[in-house]
Amino acid sequence: MNFNSRFPIHDRFLQRKNERENLDRFIPNRRATNYDYARSMLTGNKGKVILHADKEKEAYRKVLAEAFNMNSRTRILAFKNKPHIPIDPIPDHFTSSSSSSNLNNTSKSLKPRRLIPQTSERTLDAPDMVDDFYLNLLDWGSTNVLAVALGSTVYMWDATNGSISELVTVDDDCGPVTSVKWAPDGRHIALGLNDSHVQLWDSASNRQLRTLSGGHSSRVGSLDWNNHILTTGDMDGKIINNDVRVRQHVVEEFIGHRQEVCGLKWSASGQQLASGGNDNLIHIWDRSTASSNSPTQWLHRLEDHNAAVKALAWCPFQSNLLASGGGGGDGCIKLWNTQTGARLNSHNTGSQVCGLVWNKNQRELLSCHGYSENNLSLWKYPSMVKVAELYGHTSRVLFMTQSPDGNTVATAAGDETLRIWKAFGTPSSSDAEVAKKSKTNNEPFARWNRIR
Repeated sequence: MNFNSRFPIHDRFLQRKNERENLDRFIPNRRATNYDYARSMLTGNKGKVILHADKEKEAYRKVLAEAFNMNSRTRILAFKNKPHIPIDPIPDHFTSSSSSSNLNNTSKSLKPRRLIPQTSERTLDAPDMVDDFYLNLLDWGSTNVLAVALGSTVYMWDATNGSISELVTVDDDCGPVTSVKWAPDGRHIALGLNDSHVQLWDSASNRQLRTLSGGHSSRVGSLDWNNHILTTGDMDGKIINNDVRVRQHVVEEFIGHRQEVCGLKWSASGQQLASGGNDNLIHIWDRSTASSNSPTQWLHRLEDHNAAVKALAWCPFQSNLLASGGGGGDGCIKLWNTQTGARLNSHNTGSQVCGLVWNKNQRELLSCHGYSENNLSLWKYPSMVKVAELYGHTSRVLFMTQSPDGNTVATAAGDETLRIWKAFGTPSSSDAEVAKKSKTNNEPFARWNRIR
């Protein structure tokens, strides 16, 4: 079979390509076009083709290259730097009303970039601050009053007017104060002591209401409230639920940690309790399984950290999401699904994680660190891309708490200073609306009673 006969169009194309008398056809390739030959064909001077045209072109190209200081490989129209932003030549008062309205709508839709201050807004002296990773000596109440324990004395700083007052100085045989925690009402405050006792105070009248004793045998370094239930954790690893309304205040015990409990956090729903300890463990406890007759069994035991777990934070827009941070030998922030116990993510920060708080208006997580960075880091969730780093403390940032509106955090460090940071800034109306909607639907079947 004759192969060439099967592709006649292809054959004719190849034949014409090699014939110079067919070069008068239009070929859309300027680089391959012989303009001198084309001009001679159009003028009818087919025998007088200018043979030295190529030499003239080459000479012209060399002169042009020398004039513009170019080499043979340089492209003229090649952007090496970012071009300048063109200026609109049309004045604003000549713009039509429809165009201006479109521009206004576009500017409103574009969200302005949030400015995160790189320095603290305010710095306060905090002498006699106990430099102990396992304690919790700072808390911000719902009435915008910050409580801090310095040695055996508890001070209160009113963020509204900047006034400072002393709440109490405990006796030497009881102190120092090892933990502080405001009740949800912002008026009553619990103080954990080195002698295993817990004191309840009325901050409005500076009056001690009662002392909780008998439940612990060592210092109480962690506290958290769940309505009228005060949960306390001690150096021996015991966790106790105390009902502050009744005389026999011990109502539940949680046994699972083998060493000091340094982190306690109730979820927003009040159904789950997260605890972290010096045994590198996290336990998730569920109130539906709690019992006053026998020690409560944990729902999940999470063993992935390689150092003490003090930093715990429940996500405000996803009820079963918990963030945890490991100590100096670990330095990781881990994210957990507390319904299944699954680890969702692990990110190595390269530094001791001492505290964690969530941004209530955007999907961000703030961490404070000890050795070796001694800084604050803001992370984007869920990518865990670092948004900002805040420096100011000269020693490890041991304690961190969030203001009631969620926009500001306070930190205290071993350098005996207390700093106020606008780490999250003032949220826009759209951010607040999104946060409000997320809180209303943060837990599936929230309206249904749990089956016990």
